[in-house]
Amino acid sequence: MNDHTAVPGTGLPRRTLLAAAATATAAGAVTWAAPGRAAAAPATAAASGAAGSALPFARPGRSVRPKFRWWWPDGLVQPDEIRREIDQIADAGFGGAEIAAVHHSVKDTAQLDTARHGWGTAAWVAGVEAALSQAARRGLTIDLTVGPSWPAAVPGITPDSEAAVKELAHGAVTVTAGATYAGPVPEPVHAAAPGVTKRRLLAVQAARVNTAHSTRKETGLDLDSVRDLTSTVSDGALDWTAPDDGTWVVIAYWVRGSGQMPEAGPHSDPPAYVVDHFSAAGTRAVTDYWEEHILTKSVRRLLKVSGGALFEDSIELETDGLQWTPGLPDAFREHTGRSLLPLLPALVLDNSNQVYAFEAGVTRQIRHDFWETVSALVNEHHFTALRTWAHRLGLQLRSQPYGLQTDAIATAAILDIAEGESLGFKNLDDYRCLAGGRDMAGHTVLSCEAGAYTGGAYGTTWQKFLRTMGGAYAAGVNQTVVHGFSYASFPGVNWPGYAAFTPYNGTVGYGESWGPRHPTWKHVSDVSDYLGRIHQVLQSGRAQADVAVFRQTGYTATGIGASWFTATGITLGWTHQFLSGPLLDLPSATVRRGRLAPEGPAYKALFVEGDFFYGSTVTLALKDAKALLKLTRAGLPIVLLGAWDTAVPPGIPDQGEAAQLLSVVKDLLAQPLVRQVTDKALVGDALTALGVRPDVRHASASTLLNAHRVADGVDYYYLVNGKHAETVKPAVAAVDHEVTLHRTTAGGVPYLLDPWTGKAERLARYTEEGDSVTVRVALQPAETLVVAIGRPGLFGDRNGSRPYATGSEADEVRLTDAGLTVRSAAPGTYRTSLSRGRAVSTTFKDVPTPTELTSWKLHVQDWRPGASATRTTVVEHDLTLDALVPWSQIPELADVSGIGRYRTTVTLGNGWSGGYGARLELGAVTDTCRVTVNGHRLDPVDQIRPVVDLGGLLRRGANVVEVEVATPLANRLRVSDPGVYGGLARAPYGLLGPVRLVPYGQARIA
Repeated sequence: MNDHTAVPGTGLPRRTLLAAAATATAAGAVTWAAPGRAAAAPATAAASGAAGSALPFARPGRSVRPKFRWWWPDGLVQPDEIRREIDQIADAGFGGAEIAAVHHSVKDTAQLDTARHGWGTAAWVAGVEAALSQAARRGLTIDLTVGPSWPAAVPGITPDSEAAVKELAHGAVTVTAGATYAGPVPEPVHAAAPGVTKRRLLAVQAARVNTAHSTRKETGLDLDSVRDLTSTVSDGALDWTAPDDGTWVVIAYWVRGSGQMPEAGPHSDPPAYVVDHFSAAGTRAVTDYWEEHILTKSVRRLLKVSGGALFEDSIELETDGLQWTPGLPDAFREHTGRSLLPLLPALVLDNSNQVYAFEAGVTRQIRHDFWETVSALVNEHHFTALRTWAHRLGLQLRSQPYGLQTDAIATAAILDIAEGESLGFKNLDDYRCLAGGRDMAGHTVLSCEAGAYTGGAYGTTWQKFLRTMGGAYAAGVNQTVVHGFSYASFPGVNWPGYAAFTPYNGTVGYGESWGPRHPTWKHVSDVSDYLGRIHQVLQSGRAQADVAVFRQTGYTATGIGASWFTATGITLGWTHQFLSGPLLDLPSATVRRGRLAPEGPAYKALFVEGDFFYGSTVTLALKDAKALLKLTRAGLPIVLLGAWDTAVPPGIPDQGEAAQLLSVVKDLLAQPLVRQVTDKALVGDALTALGVRPDVRHASASTLLNAHRVADGVDYYYLVNGKHAETVKPAVAAVDHEVTLHRTTAGGVPYLLDPWTGKAERLARYTEEGDSVTVRVALQPAETLVVAIGRPGLFGDRNGSRPYATGSEADEVRLTDAGLTVRSAAPGTYRTSLSRGRAVSTTFKDVPTPTELTSWKLHVQDWRPGASATRTTVVEHDLTLDALVPWSQIPELADVSGIGRYRTTVTLGNGWSGGYGARLELGAVTDTCRVTVNGHRLDPVDQIRPVVDLGGLLRRGANVVEVEVATPLANRLRVSDPGVYGGLARAPYGLLGPVRLVPYGQARIA
């Protein structure tokens, strides 16, 4: 038996094995190339980050490496275990962790002993100090959540406190024409939450019902009939006679605490309550608590050196009524110049549903003005105030700025680091909203809470995680906070240890709780290195996007995209981000040489359409219309979709504002760089007419997605074949076509950066014309490719002056140390056109045929529960396989999870020579894998497309091929813990194949 710090079956500390593995990797390094895709050369000093390299690509620093969301059962943690887990995270190649008090899996919260071990107690602070100090030793960053769980909350306030979150509750009675209502002021339709003892009557109103304004859920009212009855209330009673001109409703509005606690609370004693996010008092309650209870001298000192962030999860304010703060009426008047109270009927909510409505257009304007006011309040009193305070501590502010109907795009510009999430975001445009705010404000990082899956606990694969993240990176994400890593233990939990989100309501919870409890942890450094290299590229320089899409209402986490661009533009190579009105006030919102924000995303055009969130109404604020007019007069092309000669203000207009808007829009439409179209299918044609083209182009629609960044004259292109996260399924076709890439530096040449191996190699086959380079891209679904275009020798290679191929009939063209080389997996004569104008023919007389490897010796380490919840015992199995089948179809392995080592011998005849190489195609594998040939461990395997190049490792005679596969734990848990996991179906684990050895001939041609 062994605990999670040792590798099962070895007894060796993981750090020792990782060091040995690194040595083996260096000794057994080979090059790899898939058909039609350039391969990476052996790493040079420059490619590994020495002088002459554009990026420390091979060994990305800790600051760009993925982090973990680290779940603690409040303060019920031991400092020694905290330090040990920091070491586990560091040894696995991750860059840091975010400490969060989360225990949704705990049924009996009494075990937490919140009085002694709650969030914010001395025990919690001791754990934080241990984490910070050990992280400093290991070079990791530690982020801290604002409060326990989410939303932001602290102990020391009650639901009645000024700083606590508020709601506007309503009560109503219907009064028929001419009837009298005499009785108590209508009580709220929902009782107050536990702990709420105070309330204040804000107003009592009467309004006449008008069914012409009613909707399926809303009762229609006449705005001009609203009358204030508040002054007639006496001793809590109302006596009022309705006019005889229709049915009326009497509505009472009560301000009270919502009584919301953070998720799965209590986490402290006294309990923490969610703070008012719209007032200075709410944020001050957070900072005051930290200053008094958490920020010891030691914590303050360690925070200064940690380089971490203060983090807040999404703003999930849950109330039966309308989110409220006492200062809202004054703020509304200051923002709009009018009173909020007469407009309240159009705003009240009942369990998130609107209750009343005026005429549709007026209702839209009222709701717009209200939420715009709320956006201003949350940005000023919460996000800006928290950021200022965090900076004083030496921290950044990272947050998920969505969950309310507020302008998350504008908030993303305020935050140091905006964050989205793979579980809650509906499509890639949700990320593009936050990316617009980030880039217009000049920030670098867009983070993602990555890899949470409903019902995915202990069944999540890293392959699924990579498929999820592939599209997110194309949409602007460049930091991954992996969901997650759980503290090891908790009283009464079952093997393999405490997990924050499983069991969840008695069944399989959210995935995942990564760590040494997983067999795949043995290979996880391959994944963390890959993610770190992707982050390194996507945090370099500045992001570039083709088009800015103007969004009148800056929500995100909605799944609502942009006309033409989301459905059509991105399939042709276009990239876009979203802007909202406040971003046009930023210093970056200038135009130079036809580019908006030329020192940032450098948008080539602005696209404006109707407001999707309000029935696609053609609406534009007067201030924004004037800004657009100024931008296009400065040289920015603009495309407007819709009937813009009918544009209306989004909010309630001031006297003459509507007419003034139409006048400005008329001027806008008359500008030479503005095109108006009424059919979204014509958007692309309008951009072409304006001379705007994307940085990435291909002849036909494709599932290829891209992200482009520029740093020091080098263009970095991240390419992935996929639509979005879970929508990428095997049925999605592979892509294999020419792709034209814009280059910033004249004469720049393309390099392939392999994020799995860290190697850089100049591409050997491409064409160039003017400011663009055209390369062939062949990717399987969810497979990625990174191309850098820069000066010859950028990565320390010696191929800068050598000729390259502009076309070839051969499978591959490579630039190797020997020179320009072609490869083919079949005999024949192949013609290759060279950049210097001549053509070369290469004949391969005899290439061995591909061989399917079917017979294997399989040794399995079967992971099972040990003597305690955090200890694992290993049972060994040895089998001989005549064919590759899933473990679930092998009786001895049907319920096994663990590590399998497949071994076979390939005998090559006397005809095998040094002129041959071979690829090993593994086929399907679940989950992670590594390959060893003749005792040499190969470079990390692309876990999405597991094909490895064996280079010159094969020899005449017997060759030993070994494939090590690590699986998830679900198959074992379904039998070891059937009460929770018994409903899971057996998953097909292991090496499934088909495994093929595909020889190729190769010859130098120049």
